This record gives sequence, structure tokens and C-alpha cells, in this order.
Amino acid sequence: MGKKELKTNAMRILDRNRIPYEYQTYECEEFIDGISVADMLRLPHELVYKTLVTTGKSGAYYVFVIPIAEELNLKKAAKAVGEKSVEMLPVKELTAVTGYIRGGCTAIGMKKQFPAVIEESAKKLEYLYVSGGKPGMQIKLRPEDLKRIACAQYASVI
Repeated sequence: MGKKELKTNAMRILDRNRIPYEYQTYECEEFIDGISVADMLRLPHELVYKTLVTTGKSGAYYVFVIPIAEELNLKKAAKAVGEKSVEMLPVKELTAVTGYIRGGCTAIGMKKQFPAVIEESAKKLEYLYVSGGKPGMQIKLRPEDLKRIACAQYASVI
């Protein structure tokens, strides 16, 4: 019975679309960066991805999923989504825009379907880990499944 309560919106969307995934939980009282999360769960850093939200010069929002140890290259990111420039969405606006809080943001099930880009290095992975939709929750799934459910594309953005 306790398992049902663990379901996040992202997990319900994966279930509804019959996309296989596994999840892991960890203790989390406040925001923890992705590298610390990977270390807590003993996951290889190259398999754990973070979800970043940006604003384009046009005012549109874009989602980027990149390895936790990498930085988003804003020039490459802008080019990937056809914008003149993009900048990081201020953390204070994250929940209002996506419905998720910092540390629990995932490309699956945001308030609106924003254009999403997964760093192309993910293509060669068998699976990767992304936030499960709340702090303390990680989802393991195939990159192709994430790409499909998030209506994403692959591009070099780091």
C-alpha cells in the first residue's frame, strides 16, 4: 500500500504510456545538487542527468537534460532550439513555469510541454537517471523513452 504514495506525476505519465522505468529514493530535506545525489545513490556520474529550464530571447521556455557534471553551453543551447540566445530561468520562477521545485524538476509532465533537448551523448547510453518529479526521487529509464515522452530531440549542448 505504501508504494502508491510514492508515485509522482512523472511516474504516473510513464505508467500511462507503458514506459518501463525503475526508481530510487533518497533522504532529502533541502536542495541537493546532482553530483551529491549520484554519490548518495552510488550511481556513476555519467548516467545521472539534470533538467535545466531556460528562457529564450523570444520569451519562450526550453528544457535541457544534460549530465550532472556538465554545464549547459548557452550558445549551443540557443542554436539547438533556434533562438538568438537563451538564459537560465531564475530559480524563483521555476515552480510557476514548470510545476516542479528545484531539485525535483524533470522533463516529464511539466505544466506545459516545452521544447526539450537531451544532450546527444545520452544516445549511446543503455539507460540514464533523471529526477522523478520531486526531491528525493530518481527515475531510471532508456534515453529513447525519455526522448519520446518529453517530445525531445538530441543535440550537442555542453
